[in-house]
Amino acid sequence: MALITVTSDLGLQDYLAGSVKGQLWKIQPDFRIVDISHSVIAFNVSRAAYICRNALNHFPANTFHIWLINLFDNKQNHLLIARHNQQYIACADNALLPLTIEGKPDEVIMLPIPEGTPKNLIEYTRLFGEAILHISEGKPLTTLGANASHLKYNDPLSVRTSGNSLEAKVIFIDSYENVILNIHRTQFETMRNGRKFQIVLKGNETINRISDSYADVPEGEKLALFNASGYMEIAINKGNASGLLGLQLYSDTQDNISPNFLSRRLMYQTVIIEFID
Repeated sequence: MALITVTSDLGLQDYLAGSVKGQLWKIQPDFRIVDISHSVIAFNVSRAAYICRNALNHFPANTFHIWLINLFDNKQNHLLIARHNQQYIACADNALLPLTIEGKPDEVIMLPIPEGTPKNLIEYTRLFGEAILHISEGKPLTTLGANASHLKYNDPLSVRTSGNSLEAKVIFIDSYENVILNIHRTQFETMRNGRKFQIVLKGNETINRISDSYADVPEGEKLALFNASGYMEIAINKGNASGLLGLQLYSDTQDNISPNFLSRRLMYQTVIIEFID
C-alpha cells in the first residue's frame, strides 16, 4: 500500500497534525504514513522548499509527499498533484512546488475542489488521500484533473554571481543554529575551479577552507562544510553560528529594501564568497 510523507506548518501544539493522519487512515487504513516535519515556518518559502526538496531524495520510487504548507495563501478552486523523478507531490497551488523541484515535473495536474466543499485542512487532506488511493490503484494521474500549464519553474537555490565572487542566501537554520546556504558543492567547485577562496562574514571575519566535520576545528571556532544534502553549512564547533556570526534566514522582501537600511542591520541574510586567482 502507498507510502505517504507529510510535511506541514501545523505545529504540534494541538490536534491538527494527528488529525491529518487520522483522515488519511479513514480513507485507507493500510496507508503507511511518515512525518517529515510539522514545524515549517509558514511564510518563509525558501526554508520550506529546502526541507521539502531534500526529503524527496531519501524515499523509494512512487512515494507520495503531502505538503500542507501555506494552504490558504490565496483563493483557489483546485489543488496540485505532480509526478517528479518517480515521486508524487500533493500541495496547494502556491509558490512552493515551482520553488522546490529542479526543472519541470513529468506531470502536474489541478485537482478540483468540488463546489460547496469546505475549504479547510481536513477536506483538503481528504481530497489528497482519495487522489493517492486512486493513483496507487494504478489509475492515471491525468484522470484526476486538467494539466497545470500555468506554472512556471526556476531554480530556487540559484546564487548570484559577479566576476570572481558569488552571493549566497541563508535558506535554513537548523536546531543547532548551524546556517545552511543555497550553494551546492557542485556549484561551488565549478565556480572555484581549483582556486583559493574566502567566505566573508560579519566584521570581515573569513573562512578559507572546507572542513570534513565539526571536529576539524577547536571548540568555539567557525568552519564551513558541505552537509549531507550537499549544501554549504556555516557552523561553530559546539557553538551558535546564527547568533554569533549574525546570520538569519533570507527573506524575499530583502530585494525591495533600501541598501542603506540593510547596511545598518546587525543580522545578515546573505554571505559573500570570493575566489582568488
